[in-house]
Order: sequence, then structure tokens, then C-alpha cells
Amino acid sequence: MPPLPRLDSPIGSFADVTLLVLWYVCAFVIGLTVGSFLNVCVARLPFEKSLIWPGSCCPACYQPIRWYDNIPVLSYLWLRGRCRSCGIGIPLRYPAVELLTGVAFVALFHVEMVANWLDLGVLRRNWGLAPGLLPPEALWLFFHHALLLSFLLVASLCDLQDMEVPLSVTGTGTLVGLILATLFPWPFPEPAPQQAGSLPPYSGIYAWPVWYPLPAWLPAGSWQLGLATGLAGALVGTLLVRLVRSLFEFGRGIEGMGIGDADLMMMAGAFLGWQPVVLGFFAAAPVGLVFGLAQLLFTGRQALPFVPALSVGLLLVLFNWPALGRHFAPGFFDPILMAALTVFLVLGLPALAFLLRLIR
Repeated sequence: MPPLPRLDSPIGSFADVTLLVLWYVCAFVIGLTVGSFLNVCVARLPFEKSLIWPGSCCPACYQPIRWYDNIPVLSYLWLRGRCRSCGIGIPLRYPAVELLTGVAFVALFHVEMVANWLDLGVLRRNWGLAPGLLPPEALWLFFHHALLLSFLLVASLCDLQDMEVPLSVTGTGTLVGLILATLFPWPFPEPAPQQAGSLPPYSGIYAWPVWYPLPAWLPAGSWQLGLATGLAGALVGTLLVRLVRSLFEFGRGIEGMGIGDADLMMMAGAFLGWQPVVLGFFAAAPVGLVFGLAQLLFTGRQALPFVPALSVGLLLVLFNWPALGRHFAPGFFDPILMAALTVFLVLGLPALAFLLRLIR
């Protein structure tokens, strides 16, 4: 874990601690509010219902829910988990999702803004906790990753609920990711490296560009580079999962991964770029194994919703990228190695699938 950012005036006074607590409270309240909206998404999007109309109502008596009965967590506690009109029980998952999102936003704020795990230079230089201010560039990074976290939560909850991820979630997330990639191209908010080949382990909202050294037609900080980075991430993410899915299906004769998994990686690639998505996919394998063993032990079911494992794998790679980047940068930007890996994926995996089918 990188060291805490250097502060111009160290945290220690009552005012400094109070301001830090206020930042945490603000992140928690925003997370609770977002979690309430995520509940609506999970309840409606799998059934292709509108998020706007009709307004929130009781699923049993269909009475509209008043605004003061729709306050995250607090209204559930005040009503003792029951509808005010008909008294039917409200599922516990609604306040649970709100609390989970609130805690996740606080954890994200702490990891990125306070502990500076991504080792952002803009935070080391301009951290303004004493006057209660954060660099706007750092807040954009938090907003970017909070959006990704929200999309991952919705997709994971839908997969856990129905073993299916609506395209409306991943498709919208991909579009949002591409827009953000265009608006915040690499290396925003950091300056570009002065020497070719000296790519830092983590440099901005997008850790790495689509390729480095940059070609002349994709200058640093240009919208073209941002769009190319997002598109490459989306393309690599979805093709990688679809290729592995085809391999598994051809080799064993059954479906191993769903289209929703490929769509999720497409969305994640638009938010992160292609390099973190590749490592995130492989990081999800041991996570999925743990989830699968736990599910088999407690429920006896073998069919595993893989989107939660993919989401955890992506987040693990994202927050450990400064350490991972130092080790993988030479390989990811080596054209010979990348060409060999592409040939292996295109030719080697189908051959492996054929051998698996013969053995089967």
C-alpha cells in the first residue's frame, strides 16, 4: 500500500479531523442515495420497465410511496420493514443494498482520496484537506470510479437475482465509459511522460493509453486518444470473454460463460482501458472459484453467476495497478509479445478446445 499523501498542514487539529469526517459522511450519504436508485434499477431493468414512470409504489397494494417513506435505510427502520398502507413486509435486500453502496463509496473515497493507493501526483501536490478542499481533478477520478462501481453493483445484483444481466445496464455503461474516455483522455490529470518508454505505473483517470509510445496521430491529451483507449478496452474485454466462452462450449459441449459476462467486460473496458481488463479477467478466476465453492457448500447449486467474480477481479486489479503496472508494462507494450499472444488466442485456443472435445 502506498504511503499516505504528504499534507502541507498535517492532520491533527480538531478542525482537520472534523473536515475529514465531513468528507466521509458526504460520501456515505451520496452512496446511500445512489444505492436507493440502484434498487430501482435491479427491480425494473430486468423486466424492461421504465426507471422514471410510474413512481415508487408498494408491489402488493400499489399505493404510491411518500417521499418521507423513501429515505434510504431510515424509512425502513422507522416503518419497521413494513409498508405503511398494507403492512406487507419490505424485503431486507433494499436497505442492505443501500448500506452496501454507502459503505462502498466511503471505502472508495478513503482508498483513492485519503490513502492515495493509486499514487496520484495531483493528490501528493495539491491535497487541500486543511481548507476542506480537494483538487477538482481528483474528484473527477472519484466520480469516474464511483460510476463504474455503481454499474458493477447493478450488474452483479441482477446476475445474482436472475442469472442474467440486462443489456440496458451494460450497454448504457459502455456508452458512459466511452464518453468519459473522450472527455478525460490519458494522461489527465497528470502531465505526459517526457521520455518515450518511461510510462508511469499509474498516471490518471485512465492508467495507460491504448498504446505506448504514442503514435503521432494519437497525441497525449487528445480526444482521439481517449476514444481509442475506451474503444480498445471495450473491444478487448468483450472479445476475450466471447473467445473463452466459445472454447468452453466447444470443448465441453455446455455453456460456461454467458453473453452478459462479455457485455460486462465490454463496459469495464470502456471505463478502464484494455490492459486492466485483461488482468481483471484472469484475477476473477480464483475469485470465482472461491464463490463457486461457497455456493456449492451452502446451496448445492453448481450454476455460478460469474459477474460478481468479474467485478471483484476488476476492482482488485484497479486498486493494485501501481504495483501491477511496474511488472506488466514491458509485456503489454511489446509488439512482438502481443502479436504472439494474439496468434496463440486465435489459433491455440481453438486447438485446445478441439483436444478437450476429443478427450470428452
